[in-house]
Amino acid sequence: MLARIRSAAVLGIDAYPVDVEVDISSGMPSFSTVGLPHGAVKEGRERVSAALSNAGFAFPLRRITVNLAPADIRKDGSAFDLPIALGLLVASGQLPGEGLSGTLVLGEVGLEGDLRPVRGALSMALAARSAGCTGLLLPHANLPEAAVVEGLSVRGAHSLTEVCEYLAGRHAIEVSRVDLGELMAERGADTVDFADVRSQAAAKRALEVAAAGAHNILLIGPPGAGKTMLARRLPTILPSMSLEEALETTKIHSVAGTLSPGQSLCVARPFRAPHHTISDAGLIGGGSNPRPGEVSLAHGGVLFLDELPEFRRNVLEVLRQPLEDGVVTLSRAAVSLSYPARVMLAAAMNPCPCGYAGDSVRECRCGPLDVERYRSKVSGPLLDRIDIHLEVPAVAYRDLVGAQAEESSAAIRARVERARALQRERFRGQPGIYANAHMTARDLRRQCRLSEAVESLLRDAVNRLGLSARAYHRVLKIARTIADLDGAAELETLHVSEAIQYRTLDRRSAAA
Repeated sequence: MLARIRSAAVLGIDAYPVDVEVDISSGMPSFSTVGLPHGAVKEGRERVSAALSNAGFAFPLRRITVNLAPADIRKDGSAFDLPIALGLLVASGQLPGEGLSGTLVLGEVGLEGDLRPVRGALSMALAARSAGCTGLLLPHANLPEAAVVEGLSVRGAHSLTEVCEYLAGRHAIEVSRVDLGELMAERGADTVDFADVRSQAAAKRALEVAAAGAHNILLIGPPGAGKTMLARRLPTILPSMSLEEALETTKIHSVAGTLSPGQSLCVARPFRAPHHTISDAGLIGGGSNPRPGEVSLAHGGVLFLDELPEFRRNVLEVLRQPLEDGVVTLSRAAVSLSYPARVMLAAAMNPCPCGYAGDSVRECRCGPLDVERYRSKVSGPLLDRIDIHLEVPAVAYRDLVGAQAEESSAAIRARVERARALQRERFRGQPGIYANAHMTARDLRRQCRLSEAVESLLRDAVNRLGLSARAYHRVLKIARTIADLDGAAELETLHVSEAIQYRTLDRRSAAA
């Protein structure tokens, strides 16, 4: 007898429907799984057979063939355990199959028949809706993230027995509902605030500009100047996530298995700060079974690289393409996967190996060659992709003990939100562009018209600083963001002047 159960599998961060076909026929007892099963899928037959026996069902001692269609795509993961178990029960006549019509099933089965969560439940729920399914049956632990998909009756169960009782009509499993509006309003209280940072008005202004235009930023200063403290507060002034951003970010974290238990959506922008010993695969993703890396886990938020020159050169260089395109493409012999990687890069470094080059109080012990060797660890092409280079000076004692109240993150975020609203309106109808940092050369010509005075200022800056074409475009993007913060329709000389000041390393190279 043949049974067909609808399920799904994850490829990248998206999912596609899979038909689990179970055939029981006469012959020597055997259990074969076909359709390019891999790893946990192959091991599923042992879990399923033990779970059926321990849950009080008879395991068919006949020839069993399980086909996972389409058969030309490799399948991995434990999400096929539950559909295979139900297929065996339906094919052997122990369970009616009518209740599974129009329902997509997924879940890992424990040896006692308990249902355990799987990765990528949100992606598979979206795939179920796209495939025309009306219902989704999955482990109860995956219920919060899957229930955010509207137009789908999502039910969560704790055990295989509970699922069978529901399908036999002897037990009811309620459909889970989630209020998306309430979820999106739960940004959560920030544990850090810009009001905690004493002084550093120039750095706060630069971070505000970076947040308003989604610009990458590099903080350069001596140890203890507050570079890490400033960077960790950057997410607190970023605008709230849209539903589309939240869904895409949640899909990434669901596939990676980094969602907190009971979490439905990632409504707070991510902040990822990997250690400088990270590998290139850990940063952009990879492995024999490719997984998202830190740059994708930071999608929609901030990727913070502290002590930038301490990262291995090959690790930093793999960032160039994601920073430019906003996506990571991993090509393997069997498959090519793409992961979103639209991040704000925030990096920090010392001006020299000892950290005190240019300091007015402490003497630098580094020679010119030491300083040059240290700075050359970060390549020019990577620095070109960082819009803002900012020097962060040490904080004076009088500023540390001063009683002056500092501006809060909420006040700064209000200005950032207004600037981002202007940008959303400006780029309406242009997919992939929602902030000034993402503008193309064509967008710059259209959105950054230059007066004679502004053009003259830029010409002098390019000639004196030797700006590359990419750096020139970065200056225009930053100037456009500064104008948005001021509510100005056209670029003025003061906007461009401030933008040029944020190219510290270009000015330093010109001076040398």
